[in-house]
Amino acid sequence: MGRNLAISIGINKYDFLTPLKYAKRDAELMQEFLRGASFEQVFFFSDDSPDLEGRPTRPSRNNLRRFLRQISKKPIMATGDNLWFFFSGHGMQCNGRDYLMPCDGDSEDIEHTAIPIDFVTECLRDCGAGNVILMLDACRYQGGKSGLGIGNQAAEIARQKGVITFFSCSPNQLSYEIETLQQGIFTKAVLEGLGIQGKCATVERLNHYLSCRVPELIREHKGEQVRQTPYCIAEPVTKSHLIICPQYATLQDVSILKNDAYQAELNKDYALAKQLWIRVLAASTGDMEAINGIQRIAISQIENERYSQGSSASSNVANKSASPLSPKSTTVTNPIPTEPDVPLRSERGVDYTKLRDLLAAKKWKEADQETARVMRKVAGKEKEIFLDRESIEKFPCEDLRTIDQLWVKYSDGRFGFSVQKCIYQSFGGTREYNEKIWEAFGDWVGWYVNKKWYNYCGLSYNLKFINIKAPQAHFPVLALVVEIERKLVPEIEPEDLEPELELEPEPEIEPEDLELKFELEPEEQVPTLDWEVFSSLASRLVDINI
Repeated sequence: MGRNLAISIGINKYDFLTPLKYAKRDAELMQEFLRGASFEQVFFFSDDSPDLEGRPTRPSRNNLRRFLRQISKKPIMATGDNLWFFFSGHGMQCNGRDYLMPCDGDSEDIEHTAIPIDFVTECLRDCGAGNVILMLDACRYQGGKSGLGIGNQAAEIARQKGVITFFSCSPNQLSYEIETLQQGIFTKAVLEGLGIQGKCATVERLNHYLSCRVPELIREHKGEQVRQTPYCIAEPVTKSHLIICPQYATLQDVSILKNDAYQAELNKDYALAKQLWIRVLAASTGDMEAINGIQRIAISQIENERYSQGSSASSNVANKSASPLSPKSTTVTNPIPTEPDVPLRSERGVDYTKLRDLLAAKKWKEADQETARVMRKVAGKEKEIFLDRESIEKFPCEDLRTIDQLWVKYSDGRFGFSVQKCIYQSFGGTREYNEKIWEAFGDWVGWYVNKKWYNYCGLSYNLKFINIKAPQAHFPVLALVVEIERKLVPEIEPEDLEPELELEPEPEIEPEDLELKFELEPEEQVPTLDWEVFSSLASRLVDINI
């Protein structure tokens, strides 16, 4: 399931502009709501907000620009994740460019003291999130005493960049604060819409709610003659179907999102399709259509890469054989099939040929052991029996992708790190350990049976008919549990990691035997497990776009 992070900014005290009364309170209420909605983190900037990791969070130009640069230089999110940006304060226009006014912004020198909205948008997009949602509760009145309000550039940027943007009012209108509410009207309506009153699950439904509720509140508190008309930019149209509050999503909401995902696959827009399937999982945990969709995309991307490399290789051979510099042009024949394979790339120069061959032969257990061996080699731990947490955190992305693509390809999308990641996130998994999520995940992949966890021997060596019916995403196993094995069996010897893996041949397998469920030997159960260590690799996978 995609992650949710947010930035909430509210400014009452301006050094050179008219102060506001409730912008800070609006940002505080938004922060509280998002934290209550299980957002992983909400970065808060206001007049007297506490420091963030030793850095000041007063919403000055330098502080905000520094923070935005930092999250853009080191992407902290991935496809399927959502980043929300809420701003309550002044906005102005200068020379056709729109700006958000920090606490030290000066209307007489906007270009040098304010923050361009296009700069904000670029930084948010560069953080890696698949969806960026802007909520701008700023005075957009053109001709106000404090300068010109935000014009149409912000709306055009939203269209061009595919950023979902909610504006608190239309051009030439004011965004009002109400004394009796001690809030801005727009922010009050947003919080209602996202909460129990509106139950707006999608962007489209929130936009509809705001377009009705804000004018209603204006009439109630300011009279019939005053106008404040919010609007939303959500392009392409699939953005309007985005589920932003999964707890309120209906079957119809999920169905529409699924149709968008299927259409993106047909159009071969795999990045968008994956993003949409992840959002389906956020609203419908464990949805098999979504899990299968993400697996199809992974396989399609691998096949496309192989095809491109194969076409390039064929073109090079053809060019060489037809070269006028060649003494003779001849047709080159190769008795060995030259179908391009998964590129065996390694940042550390590790050879993945044996792993590929074992997987091609469908020898899952042997391939699992080989996976553990090559991962120790990549990590420089060949003389060790196990990987440690530090090795996992520093494991090269390129090697993880190579190992994953090999598993995905030769298992037809059934096994692999990316398949495990997809299922793990479908249950709400993040970097943080959660016992209930791990148990649900373990149950799905066959590591947690009858409320008992099994060690590696119990999981894979004693399986019956493993090549016939193994749980989806069961492999790789050893790479995930190696640290646990060290803690549980400290006396284990290296040679013990190479047991005879041949199963006793069955005299005859009857058709009904093919439907036997995944079986484990109960005596192989593990009494206690260090799940914080167990989740290290899964947490690493969450961080990368594998």
